[in-house]
Amino acid sequence: MFRVFTSVSRLTLVLFSFPGVLLLAVSSNLSAQEKTSAKEQPRRNVVVIVADDLGMQLGCYGDTVARTPGVDRLAAHGTRFTRAFCTTASCSASRSVLMTGQFNHTTGHFGHAHGYNHFSTYESVPTLPAILGDAGYRTCSIGKYHLAPDYVYFFQDYRNDGTSGARNSVVMAANAKEWILEDDTKPFFLYWCSSDPHRGGGPGGFANFNNDPKHYPGVETVRFRPEDIPMPSWLPDNEEARSEMAEYYQAITRFDQGVDHLLNALVETGHWDDTLVMLLSDNGPPFPAAKTTLYQAGMNLPLIVRNPGQPEGVVSSAMVSWVDITPTVLDYCGVTPKPRSPIRPAENKGRADQSASAGGRNAVRPVKFAGRSFLDAVDGRHDDEFREVFASHTFHEITTYYPMRVVVEDNYKYIFNVAHQLPYPFASDLYASPTWQGVLKREEPMYGVRPVYQYLHRPRHELYDLVSDPDELVNLATQPEFAERLSRMQKKVQEWQKSTRDPWASKWEYE
Repeated sequence: MFRVFTSVSRLTLVLFSFPGVLLLAVSSNLSAQEKTSAKEQPRRNVVVIVADDLGMQLGCYGDTVARTPGVDRLAAHGTRFTRAFCTTASCSASRSVLMTGQFNHTTGHFGHAHGYNHFSTYESVPTLPAILGDAGYRTCSIGKYHLAPDYVYFFQDYRNDGTSGARNSVVMAANAKEWILEDDTKPFFLYWCSSDPHRGGGPGGFANFNNDPKHYPGVETVRFRPEDIPMPSWLPDNEEARSEMAEYYQAITRFDQGVDHLLNALVETGHWDDTLVMLLSDNGPPFPAAKTTLYQAGMNLPLIVRNPGQPEGVVSSAMVSWVDITPTVLDYCGVTPKPRSPIRPAENKGRADQSASAGGRNAVRPVKFAGRSFLDAVDGRHDDEFREVFASHTFHEITTYYPMRVVVEDNYKYIFNVAHQLPYPFASDLYASPTWQGVLKREEPMYGVRPVYQYLHRPRHELYDLVSDPDELVNLATQPEFAERLSRMQKKVQEWQKSTRDPWASKWEYE
């Protein structure tokens, strides 16, 4: 479009100065431009790196114990976002948001896809790998997938040989390099997802995966001393928590080594300067008070983006969320999704034409996303345009029903606990963790800075000032001076729920 506009501007100038003289010559030049424009288009490859249960325990985010030279290297060459958020703090549901640009309550992917949980995305939902595949991209998934159904989140290739359940990230990087080199005539989209630092070795802890270096050939074993760990305020400072955090940091180093190898692969294959790289986590650390909650430790997560040609070493305070990932990738690639019917084509036989001509519910319509592109914010100049995010969590496992709807508005967070009458549920791995079991065994009244009772029994409405109260302990929803703000944020959540077709929007009226 830019070239055409420039050519038309020049054509107008020439005709104004020399009417009729060079018209034929200029028209011929436009034709040549059209023939060569495809060759002149730069490559626009994409790599999305997703860690599993990673919080802010990274050197580039100020953690003094973490050893993460690979991630830190990416941050030094890109943009580090400080106010990036998942929309749901659960692995599978969060990944559905990443790959659709829609909230999971809109797509039906309410919780885990695997096992008896059986949550999955509606078949009519357009997904990032499908959209890019239709646009001529090569697509590949390496590592953790955790999406359903597979024909909706279809990748043309999967390269998981030798990855040890997506925990040998060095092999994952080697597989990525091999795949990139196989066919270098098309742009590529690589979805590269480690299973680290997710809790491993069963629900009780990390030990079975962390303490045996033979598990991961090519990966250096890096150990941490529990006494050296800086304990976050949301965790108790006891022997169990320190031991688990030491193992957690070790798992982070495995992930980081793979990131470093993957960045090397982009350099070695000649794609460092034509590839958008995004690194993020699906949800917060695998401990109570973080993962599965929409408190800050569960949803305020690392996001590092390197857009070739943009300034390096940028720190952005723009508020973005995982619902923005797909629109941002498509914006970078210059890809507009093809219009489609809201139901599967096979179910639309005999009525598609009639529905479309009548503008009915089955009409073919442009694809719209709940999120928006933050590509312009990568350079740090548009932070003020991104000052609000929404979040929606309903399930982790099918047995852990606890819907929460959230808006974060600059420095304030409002949480609507739809089923506040219920005690707060635990994901099975978090409940079995030595950290939580130690608190139960000793009948301790506090879990970090938060009373255990307050963690388990939550009010219907929570409102926090994230600057003066970063631990989210003082609920302002009950204070008269915040009544106006509370009401305004509640209305904002209700409007958002309706606009995103949230089934739980009815709870405002019926409960």
